[in-house]
Amino acid sequence: MLDLALSILFSSLIFIVFKLLSIYRINTLYALVANYITACITGLIFNVDGNVSLEILQKSWVPGTFILGVLFIVVFNLMAATSQKIGISVASVATKMSLVIPVICALLFYGERLHPLQGLGIVLALSAVYFVSIRDKSIVLDRAFLWLPLLVFLGSGIIDAGIKFLEEFYLAKNEFPLLSAVAFASAAIAGILFILLKESTRTKRLRPKDVVGGIALGIPNYFSIYYLLQAFQHENLGSAVIFTINNVGIVLLSTLFGIVLFKEVISLKNWMGIGLAIVSIVLVALL
Repeated sequence: MLDLALSILFSSLIFIVFKLLSIYRINTLYALVANYITACITGLIFNVDGNVSLEILQKSWVPGTFILGVLFIVVFNLMAATSQKIGISVASVATKMSLVIPVICALLFYGERLHPLQGLGIVLALSAVYFVSIRDKSIVLDRAFLWLPLLVFLGSGIIDAGIKFLEEFYLAKNEFPLLSAVAFASAAIAGILFILLKESTRTKRLRPKDVVGGIALGIPNYFSIYYLLQAFQHENLGSAVIFTINNVGIVLLSTLFGIVLFKEVISLKNWMGIGLAIVSIVLVALL
């Protein structure tokens, strides 16, 4: 459970850093690429075997990890587009509701079983995510852009399910840091290519604070994935339970951080969501 708690903590810290990026007017895309480079280096540093060579590319999990890395940057840009075209709340709900995908995969492909009350807990978790995430007083959905949150939902879910798939069938425990490093490296490369294409007609200089913001983002980003992989080793918790607790825990803790650190004001619906989140975690984790 400690590994899962640490994954939730580091994932929530990512949201704090994202908030600080906007406060200090840091170029988010540049910071994101710096973040992936930092996370990759962190993974290489924490590689306990110390064996880093081109032979890594021959590992059976590498192709899938490359795909995950590219999805990291693609889904991020889809989230940004959803936030701009429809609203931050819609992007947040689409991202966290995606826990349905890895949960279904766990039940169908890994032979996991849920107690009826755990199933109720997952339903309450989805409700909690919705109520905690809704911040806009009025949300107008433009049908022309409904495909954006759908792709965010699918992409986020595929990333989570893909991480579990690689851990289940291809990965040795001592290779967790390497998998993270390769995934973040491919995300960084994809991000650099995206910048070169997007910024080809504009000149935006990379500033020192963009790099600092990326470093501050990259370290918790790496450990959020690393400890999630470690949590999958827990004998008494299936991945369906882990994904539910992880996603709801992140929503809950990041909301509390927002209240305490940034004096964010939340509505009655948000408080209702917090209550549902606590109940859902109790039902899912304690049975």
